[in-house]
Amino acid sequence: MSYSVAGESCSAEEDADDDLYIQQAVVFIEDAIQYRSINHRVDARSLRLYRWYYSRICQWGLGLTIAGVLLLAFVERPSSLSVSSDPRHRSPPWEPPCGFTESIEMVCLIIFALDLTVKSYLIGWEEFRKNKWLIGYTIVISISVIDWVLSVSMVCDEKLRVRRLIRPFFLLQNSSLMKKTLKCIKRTLPEIASVILLLALHLCLFTMIGMLLFAKTEDPKKNEEWRLHFRNLPDSLTSLLVLLTTANNPDVMIPAYSLNRGYAIFFITFSVIGTYCLMNLLTAIIYNQFRGYLLMSVQTSIIRRRLGIRAAFQVLSCQGAQQAAEESVRVDAVLQVMSKVKMKSYYRAAITTEVQQHETVGYMDREQFRKIFDELDKDRIKEHPPLPHYNSPVLQRMQVIFSHYYLTIFGNAVALVNVMCICTVLVLNSEKSTAERDNYIMEIINLCFILYYLFEMCVKIFAFGWRGYLSYRNNIFDGFLTILLMALQITIYITYRLPYSHWDPSSHGVMSLWEMVRLVNMLIVFRFLRIIPDIKLMALVASTLLDLVKNLRAFAGILVVVYYVFAVFGIWLFEGAIKPPPQMSVLSNTTMENITSNFSMECGTYEQLGYWPNNFDDFAASIILLYNVMVVNNWQAFMDAYSRYTTDWAKIYFVCWWLTSSVMWVNLFVALILENFTYKWDRSHSCSVTDVERIRYETSVQFMFKEQIQEPTEEELLCQLHQHPHLHLHW
Repeated sequence: MSYSVAGESCSAEEDADDDLYIQQAVVFIEDAIQYRSINHRVDARSLRLYRWYYSRICQWGLGLTIAGVLLLAFVERPSSLSVSSDPRHRSPPWEPPCGFTESIEMVCLIIFALDLTVKSYLIGWEEFRKNKWLIGYTIVISISVIDWVLSVSMVCDEKLRVRRLIRPFFLLQNSSLMKKTLKCIKRTLPEIASVILLLALHLCLFTMIGMLLFAKTEDPKKNEEWRLHFRNLPDSLTSLLVLLTTANNPDVMIPAYSLNRGYAIFFITFSVIGTYCLMNLLTAIIYNQFRGYLLMSVQTSIIRRRLGIRAAFQVLSCQGAQQAAEESVRVDAVLQVMSKVKMKSYYRAAITTEVQQHETVGYMDREQFRKIFDELDKDRIKEHPPLPHYNSPVLQRMQVIFSHYYLTIFGNAVALVNVMCICTVLVLNSEKSTAERDNYIMEIINLCFILYYLFEMCVKIFAFGWRGYLSYRNNIFDGFLTILLMALQITIYITYRLPYSHWDPSSHGVMSLWEMVRLVNMLIVFRFLRIIPDIKLMALVASTLLDLVKNLRAFAGILVVVYYVFAVFGIWLFEGAIKPPPQMSVLSNTTMENITSNFSMECGTYEQLGYWPNNFDDFAASIILLYNVMVVNNWQAFMDAYSRYTTDWAKIYFVCWWLTSSVMWVNLFVALILENFTYKWDRSHSCSVTDVERIRYETSVQFMFKEQIQEPTEEELLCQLHQHPHLHLHW
């Protein structure tokens, strides 16, 4: 087997450019590190363009462009640039002049077009035709440009901007992890649909039974349940659907339960089957199915990494056109490649150390080359620098005392006493106004504790040294807040000259004494979080949450996409639909009911609860309303209001959002939290408290599924290399 670019084998190229082989190997290894596909052009000019495209500055620029085009929704009409979203006392927002947001958007579209051009060139026409995402990228840019031209031609007076709805595509197509996550969700949908169908059957069955149980009678006193919840089929379905989320429990059953306690059996049976059985079954199915598909996605990523490493070995083995009986690469060539690869310094150091062990031989075979890159599958294990050495026996003894774990325990106890003091003073002063409070006593108490915090920080720096002290994340957190607290104390005493008791210096300085004391108290309470790393289970939970930020970025990105699309739809459908009556504060309930047939001041309605700031009048308000519906607390109030002010079909929008966000997305989120926490919990049993911090450095999505991942065989890798559209292998 031999290698060539543009059809010529490496064994036939006596004057082959060694730099090209090195450059190709560098790019292939960078592809392996980032789990990128290697199916791109491999000539020298294309490789330079490829590395520039995936450079940090270029990718950050593209990311900022995507963020900019998405954030335009907050500025475009209807603008979100107002202090309040409450239509009763909202000031007119600043509306950008025509052409302002359009100019920014056109710049973004030009950048996206350049991005598409570069991507298409790098992978070639044949690969472009197979790539559905790039074809979709082309269509989205084209539609956006056409819609932009229509907007400008209509002087920005159009009501419907189609391009706003498809902007989230730019975020999706730029992340390979989001694409894989979306594919996993797509494959999970059939299983989710089967349970949702069962939920729908359960809902319809109990709706029929409810309409039979609570039919209208001749006695008006017994018709309250029928009037409020089972008047017709849509109302009955809505009432029980909301009960499925427990948002209207026990309100929905009270009219019937007050007449006969036996009616409670109907509602309890519905909730037990629907809420506690079927909904939790849905969580279990989503967890099981999605975990399997996520494992498949991780498997694909691992294959990409192994393929990139194998391709790098193949091109390096051709360097100098000297083929041994068994394929091998020169150690100096590998070291030269590693010096040029863009990667984290600790990975480079670990791999270089492994390579240098083969310097005596001078060559590495395929298996040795593969094994040195096993370091990429290990996240960094943080090592703390050694303690500084002191010659004096007294200083050595002090170092032993101040570096002992008991000092941290004592510091936590002092922090707890400080928080308890603040809590006691707050309870004693809870009925006093800020002018009546004695801030002097609180200042003296805080000063004493802050001086101890400063002492603790200094002795730890003495014991561990600067580098050792800063190697602990909790020390960085603790030290930063201590310095900030000390700076605030100095500012207070410079500004107010050691105020005596009962002196109110509110007229001095930028901030009053109470405001500065309040800020100090908040920082002290926040500093109490330092106890988290010292409690094993709490540290485990906190570490899991931090890992979620790293491992669930793709989920967060898709959630942003879903929020964005539903918010735009909400503005299209319901902008300005709910308008409060004028001078509400001076109108009686009877007068309000006569203003409009849609208005209602019944207990629990949108109007009675004062939910006026929750609306679809601008993009920011729409996001907040969608979040409130996702939480499902009182979400029926929004659904009822918009169905009254518009049409009953509005309920479909809210039910679709509930299914997408609360049923599907929250369950996916729970499933991933369970997987992450279970993995950490299993590993933590053999760890001490101080080792829990190290676990976080070893956790990634790929590492979590490491034991279940099947390594690709040599035949599979060679088969994929042979199919490379630009890298020709001759057998």
